[in-house]
Amino acid sequence: MWDFSWLERRWPGAGYEDWDLVLNQLVERGYNAVRIDAYPHLVAAAPEKMWELLPCWNTQDWGSPAKNRVQVQPALNQFIRKCADRGLRVALSTWFRQDTANTRMQIKSPRDHGRIWSDTLASIEADGLLPHLLYVDLCNEFPLDVWAPFVPKGMLRATPQGTNWMRQTVEAVRQRYPKLDYTFSMTSEWDTWRQQDVSMLDFLELHIWMAQSSDYYKEVGYNYEKFSPEGYEHLVDRAKPVYDSRPAYWQQKLKDRIALAAEWSRFSKHPLITTECWSLVDYKDWPLLEWGWLKELCEIGVRSAAATGRWVAIATSNFCGPQFAGMWRDVDWHKRMTDVIHNAEVHLE
Repeated sequence: MWDFSWLERRWPGAGYEDWDLVLNQLVERGYNAVRIDAYPHLVAAAPEKMWELLPCWNTQDWGSPAKNRVQVQPALNQFIRKCADRGLRVALSTWFRQDTANTRMQIKSPRDHGRIWSDTLASIEADGLLPHLLYVDLCNEFPLDVWAPFVPKGMLRATPQGTNWMRQTVEAVRQRYPKLDYTFSMTSEWDTWRQQDVSMLDFLELHIWMAQSSDYYKEVGYNYEKFSPEGYEHLVDRAKPVYDSRPAYWQQKLKDRIALAAEWSRFSKHPLITTECWSLVDYKDWPLLEWGWLKELCEIGVRSAAATGRWVAIATSNFCGPQFAGMWRDVDWHKRMTDVIHNAEVHLE
């Protein structure tokens, strides 16, 4: 998952200044696909405009911690072409990044949602790049307000309103591009999965972490602080000690969530893809924060998911990018994990 970092983190030292270098490193580690933000609302509005973006946080190392400027096209097509040259497939997604005019709020209906994606795919099709796309995730972690503030407040997937939004959006874009696979990625509403109609999706893109599958963050005192260091101060003091106090318990919580996802997959008859996983949701290179135990958890997640036969694509973590040096530099670990992924059997209907 290279999210919006692929385009926003291009200042010196941010990790993505040299796409050729980092894509070669991705291939070296054994990866064959990457998920990125296509900024569809901005492409549909003015693809070659220089957009001014506001930060969604300054505590995390995804994207920019301060005001930034980006031009989505032709950069998007250039990046896809570089991936294609290396045999990498590109999964398109969007976090609906906020620009100074809050252009995302012009989405008033599912039809609007589908239209902006159709316009974005048209700009990619114009350069003959559609065959290099793996899938289209129409909204990251739908319908969380942080990524989809334009949907009716309080809307849930497990309601007719949520179902209709997903169905009508998919129908709108599928009508124009019927050969692509579509989904809405998800990380919430686990308790109502049996009541959710996901029939309009081609697969389930579920984001799974130990920290969200348990009361771990409550014990640590981490509350997803966006513009305060308090959360990371708690991580420094408590993250590893809490994990070390009962590692088998936390590992089992992760395995239980993976098993639940596999059950959802069998119930819905949809294959699974996971691009954000398996340890903590938020982490970074920071004084007194270690990566070893996170890699341990991520390996458990990779192996557990691979063993179910339900996953057709598996990430090693949501920290698999050059800006997370402590995770990225362990080339051998990545190769071991991608070997597990590539050798996993898939058992679908």
